[in-house]
Amino acid sequence: MAIPIPSRQLFINGDWAEPLLKKRIPIINPTTEEIIGDIPAATAEDVDVAVQAARSALTRNKGKDWAFASGAVRAKYLRAIAAKIKERKPVLAKLETVDCGKPLSESEADMDDVVGCFEYYADLAEGLDAKQKAPISLPMKTFKSYVIKEPIGVVALIVPWNYPLLMATWKVAPALAAGCAAILKPSELTSVTCLELGEVCREVDLPAGVLNILPGLGPEAGASLASHPHVDKISFTGSTVTAVKIMTAAAQRVKPVTLELGGKGPIVVFEDVDIDKAVEWTIFGCFYTNGQICSATSRLIVHESIAAEFLDRLVKWSENIKISDPLEEGCKLGPIVSRGQYEKVMNFISNAKSEGATILYGGNRPKHLKKGFFVEPTIITDVTTSMQIWREEVFGPVLCVKTFTTEEEAIELANDTHYGLGGAVVSKDRERCDRVSKLLQNGAVWVNCSQPCFCQAPFGGTKWSGFGRELGEWGLESYLSVKQVTEYVSDEQWGWYQPPNQ
Repeated sequence: MAIPIPSRQLFINGDWAEPLLKKRIPIINPTTEEIIGDIPAATAEDVDVAVQAARSALTRNKGKDWAFASGAVRAKYLRAIAAKIKERKPVLAKLETVDCGKPLSESEADMDDVVGCFEYYADLAEGLDAKQKAPISLPMKTFKSYVIKEPIGVVALIVPWNYPLLMATWKVAPALAAGCAAILKPSELTSVTCLELGEVCREVDLPAGVLNILPGLGPEAGASLASHPHVDKISFTGSTVTAVKIMTAAAQRVKPVTLELGGKGPIVVFEDVDIDKAVEWTIFGCFYTNGQICSATSRLIVHESIAAEFLDRLVKWSENIKISDPLEEGCKLGPIVSRGQYEKVMNFISNAKSEGATILYGGNRPKHLKKGFFVEPTIITDVTTSMQIWREEVFGPVLCVKTFTTEEEAIELANDTHYGLGGAVVSKDRERCDRVSKLLQNGAVWVNCSQPCFCQAPFGGTKWSGFGRELGEWGLESYLSVKQVTEYVSDEQWGWYQPPNQ
């Protein structure tokens, strides 16, 4: 049965608003390749209106309504949003799956994580109250000093299409907890659930202008946000190429940015592992979310002594993955998000073959699926470190493989990349895991697993994978400005200058 797609406008200043230029973008179901609705497309003109609404939200009632309200007040709204999303989970999960193609079970798990993230930042918002006016120990008794944490201001939140509502929540929840006013720009490929967040905010009476939601094309909506003179910070998750443009725009006004970008993560598997356990984590780390994960551990680096057996089991496990309409029960691999991305993934596989690599498994459209942007889980061997498949992010269910002999060689291979988001090490030797974890050049390292993610722990990368951290207390801090207040408390004259004659 078809899932009805709500028809929405832009969400600005607490209500729905038609784009000023009346532009809309079709929604294409990646499973059927059919147009199933459309979304509003914001342009620079709409960005101006939304930024003004956000600035007004911060200054209304001298900031007492939001920016300088107690954390407990903001927490109340965050918990109300969480409760509404929990209530709507079945519908939101189906909308997410129809919009982006991920299996329904994954979308349901995403909604649980969305709820948990809003609740977590509600707790942190309340905790902010106790941390205000934290005293600073000074060497001079004639002064007293304390610290105030204030919202950084109006923030632009630009999110990708692989975890539409969850990635938005990673930014929206801490930004609102901090007291910022936000403009959320979802991907034009997957905006449906982010627009539903607007309806949730309307229903819980979130103060007008605190959250504005502007779907639209990057060059029209995203670029306007990045360069807007009255946006105080940009938080972006997406490609490194786009990040360079955002940094360039932000630099013109010395504007802070947080960037969570691409990856080409390693999973290093040593000879002492339980092979089936290690194989399952390997395929989870690369094929989950249809392989469209920025932190995917898509480079398998396996000890040569177990490589043959490991690859044999890897193929057998991959053969057992159910590829189907993502709404079907038991589906573990759905379609790629769009035709453009599908063609990009297939080109990576074709180039790997032409460069001399071997397609050990997969590499094609599944024979039983005639429509949809489906790609078989793909395992590529005989890879050299100069090949495109080793060096560039695919963003699809494609795993490339190399073997190693020594621990030092494994670490060198793991770090042989411009990226540094996620990495994994698998071994029964605890000391070895500790050594390798310290030497991997990644913002997150997983031991005997791949891809676990908790909103309490920081997430972000190094090198071309960006800088700054989302989630945990670090995520909240990135939306706060620190102000010191220092008072002279002595009754005595300061005495630096000679006083004038009476």
